[in-house]
Formats: sequence, structure tokens, C-alpha cells
Amino acid sequence: MNPNLVFLNSFLDVSDETFSKLKNIAKYKKLEAGELIAKPGEMPNNIYMLVSGMMRAYLSSENGKEFNKNFFMPFSFVGSLTALIQNQPSKLTYEALTLCRVYEVSFQDILALCKSDINISNLYNRILENVYVKYEERQLELISMDAKARYISLRKKVVNIDELIPQYQIASYLSITPVQLSRIRRKIKREE
Repeated sequence: MNPNLVFLNSFLDVSDETFSKLKNIAKYKKLEAGELIAKPGEMPNNIYMLVSGMMRAYLSSENGKEFNKNFFMPFSFVGSLTALIQNQPSKLTYEALTLCRVYEVSFQDILALCKSDINISNLYNRILENVYVKYEERQLELISMDAKARYISLRKKVVNIDELIPQYQIASYLSITPVQLSRIRRKIKREE
């Protein structure tokens, strides 16, 4: 079975007809590491289904410091969703961290299909619910777990994260400094 259909079926049973409609509005793309799909101050138009690679969403401060909000792994939806829904410029940067393969879909095309097809509308709602649940899980991790526990949790979600991206990006995601991350790594290594 098509892995993209399997992913969509994890939200809701998607018929072949519905899947065909979605395929008709999706454009397959490869994104090189460092390529951006949304920038602060720009109006986004598209949402992406990540099928391979790793991406991130981050905020840059005025002095250039980056704060990672989220990492995205296959299969997931990536894009400046708040900006798309509110029809406002993005506040975050969305960047490919590795070579990524995605399906790009116009957000307006999705909304138009939602108006004409209840199955696509239901799928859209389930995807939004999933995004919200993941957002809440992330917030709970930040307020209920210490840095070591957050790092261990991240390593379980992204097994080879230390090889994929720079330490400063991992530290930023964990809301700690790279020095603190080094100490946590050393402590974990001693315990293993």
C-alpha cells in the first residue's frame, strides 16, 4: 500500500477517491538542506507533507539567536499553520535540515476541497487535532520534565538526532545551552 495513504489513514480512513483528489492538488518536491519553506514576515501559501528527511521551525531574535520550536520527521505535516489559518505573515522560519522529500499543497486548495468534500474536511479536522495534541505534549514536556529527561525523550523520537543536526539546534529545542547539553550527554554516557 502507498505509504502516503497509510499515513493519511492513521488519521481517518481515506478512500481511493479522496486520496486521488489530494494527489491531484499535491506537488512532489525535493528540498535541499538549508532550503526554507516559510520566512518571518512573508505570507505563506502552502502546507507540506514531509515524507523523508528532517525539518525544523524556529524563531530568530533580534541579535540572531535561534530558538527551535519544533523538529519534524517523516511522516508529518509542516508549515506555518497559524499564519495560514489567520492569513497573516509567518512569525517562524521553516527550514529543511537534511535533504527532504515533500508533497506541497496550496492551503487554499485544501480549504476549497474541504468545502466540497466532507471526507477531506473530516481528514483536515483530524490532522488539526493531531497538531494540537503534539503541541500540548511538547508544552507538557517543557514544564514537567528536566533537561535530561527532555533530551532522552527527544532521542527516543529521533534515534540518530545527534548525527543529523548540530548540537546548538538540539540544545535550543530543549531550552538549554550547548554546554548544558554536553554535560547531559557525558552524564548519560557514564551511566550507560
